[in-house]
Amino acid sequence: MSIPNIPGGPAPSSMNLRGAVDLSALKARAQSAGGAAGSQGGPAAEGPGSAGPAAGGSPYIVDVTEQVFPQLVQLSAQVPVIVAISASWSEHSAQVLYALEAIAVEQAGRILLARADFDSQPGIAQAFQVQGVPTLVGVLKGQPVPLFEGPLAEPQIRTYVDELLKVAQANGVSGSLNDSPGEEPTSTGEPAEEPLPPLHQEAFDAIEAGDYATAAAAYRKALAEQPADTDAKSGLAQVQLMQRLQDADATAVRASAAEAPDSLEAQLAVADLDLSGGHVEDAFARLTTFIARSAGGDRESARVRLLELFDIVGPTDPRVNKARSALARALF
Repeated sequence: MSIPNIPGGPAPSSMNLRGAVDLSALKARAQSAGGAAGSQGGPAAEGPGSAGPAAGGSPYIVDVTEQVFPQLVQLSAQVPVIVAISASWSEHSAQVLYALEAIAVEQAGRILLARADFDSQPGIAQAFQVQGVPTLVGVLKGQPVPLFEGPLAEPQIRTYVDELLKVAQANGVSGSLNDSPGEEPTSTGEPAEEPLPPLHQEAFDAIEAGDYATAAAAYRKALAEQPADTDAKSGLAQVQLMQRLQDADATAVRASAAEAPDSLEAQLAVADLDLSGGHVEDAFARLTTFIARSAGGDRESARVRLLELFDIVGPTDPRVNKARSALARALF
């Protein structure tokens, strides 16, 4: 099972925590600012709560700044952190936050809701490649997991939170904010996940270490042994996406695509960027449009890449079915 509206594919037990969004620069800036504040006698952040708990004083809801962001990244190894990027002028933001705050309180420490203002915290918005508000991103073990953008009803929001908790559990993030330091994570009473096949575990370990080449090699070996291994196929597509985006400059990629709409490489690159940021339909539409107006090798290369993106999102996702129909129209 994969989180809906997330470019994922394998079941949670083998889901690859994507590193396509680089949070390291944001962490470095925050740590540098924190050090400067300390040298000037300013207050030092003591934990997420120092960012400012939500109205009502819930310890499970904080207002996050760049300065306390590194602490949230650390906490994401213990509990899932949901970063909600919103704006005071957005009615949709207020509606989504209202539902999320209620859910966070109900979860009683199994998640941390971190609210970030789009206007006053541009560094956080930029790190997550936010294009609209509200935008929700999960963080697990320091890695971002795009959730959704825009307005959603509370039942749908609960579905996202439930699925994020399942993925967190599968990846060993099953503690509670109520746990004291050094305590064993609180048991959820759920049965332990089945161990991954050896090659899948090798790939997962390599991804966590940032060694995408080794991860890709492990998935290719798994596919050579079992060509029908859909998890390995999806995992390989995800790793290849991470490899392509590892050193990408998002601003330069988008500028290049805007300047060269007929460039295969430019359009492929921005489609990768869209997918990694959770803008799945934008990525699909960009490539189907390119295919419709192209011919020859460029058309085939774009088609092959689009099929790889389908593998990442998953064959049962309705956006994939819709894009397959659009692809058929573009080809014929």
